[in-house]
Amino acid sequence: MNAMGPRIIRCVSCDGFGWFEDDFSGEGEDCDWCAGAGYVYRDGNERDRPIPQADYASVADELERLELERLRALGYQGSARKPWQQAIRKDTQLGRDPYHDEEES
Repeated sequence: MNAMGPRIIRCVSCDGFGWFEDDFSGEGEDCDWCAGAGYVYRDGNERDRPIPQADYASVADELERLELERLRALGYQGSARKPWQQAIRKDTQLGRDPYHDEEES
């Protein structure tokens, strides 16, 4: 966005998650404030509004950068691992490498 236009910030309603989960039923629902994006435009008067879907292509890089910052703040340190690469799944059904199993057959 240009210096005079709105800036993109994390949605204060859902804290960047883009959805809410009902504590009792466990059902999820998109955040009304950001329309499920997790981020909103904030204008010069400090008013927030959802980012229109038509703008996503032009702000995608900024959204990716902000999301990576949010994930790092939550403790994320790298890239996704396949289930069989995760130490917590060792010696479980999901801890078996399906490609390795195919080679043995």
